[in-house]
Amino acid sequence: MEETKFYIAPVPENPDSLSCQFMNFVEIVKILRKECPWDKKQTNKSIAYLLIEEAYEMIDSIDRGDDKEFSKELGDILLHVVMHGVMAEERNAFNLIDVLKHIQHKMITRHPHVFGDTEVSGESDVLKNWESIKMQEGQHSILQGVPVSLPALLRAQRSQHKTSGVGFDWEHKDGAWEKLFEEIHELKAEVDKGDKVKMEEEFGDLLFALVNTARFEGIYAEEALQKANNKFTRRFQFIENKCKLMDKPIKDMTLGEMDAIWDEAKKVGL
Repeated sequence: MEETKFYIAPVPENPDSLSCQFMNFVEIVKILRKECPWDKKQTNKSIAYLLIEEAYEMIDSIDRGDDKEFSKELGDILLHVVMHGVMAEERNAFNLIDVLKHIQHKMITRHPHVFGDTEVSGESDVLKNWESIKMQEGQHSILQGVPVSLPALLRAQRSQHKTSGVGFDWEHKDGAWEKLFEEIHELKAEVDKGDKVKMEEEFGDLLFALVNTARFEGIYAEEALQKANNKFTRRFQFIENKCKLMDKPIKDMTLGEMDAIWDEAKKVGL
């Protein structure tokens, strides 16, 4: 049987140090790129979508309060960071040292109140400075850093958060709530007219306004909707399980019967 290959980075004084473990992990990824049929055929583009999946799995572990799983999911994300860096190095684009230098420089320059002489009075000043520094670095729009590929609710909230940082916002949350009710009435008016194109536009405006009220209330709309989806799934699966126990196909259940079981699910905390 072939001996298992395992490389320890040259930091003999403390093999359990962060630097040693990180270098060891990078070496493992490089070996996989050379010897694993699946790993070596991947590109930055081919695995890009997987990082989104890993990020959501990490968020799920946080929501469940499962630190053991959280630790594992962070490792999965680190794998993608290192894999992308190694593949970029192979095509002479950049390497992991460039990545680390860039993020260190970014954190230092974006926090002049910590690493410089800038004074701030609170979080709002920090956010304004952050956006101002980004523009000085050559960014052409406040919204340039919001990926168009983000889930729609998250993109809306990030866009609102970004523009709020430069003062484009309601002075009080009452303004956001008034706008929400205004959008509801505008949507209803288009529904009454039956114009599908305008209905879709107004429905989008309503969702955008709803996200804005969530932001003012300190709620992350994307997470809130995910939790609502999860709750719906739990309760409907409760109905399905009840049907199995009753030996009755769910398609044969009346809406009233299903509503009664749904209420039962609510009572047991699902």
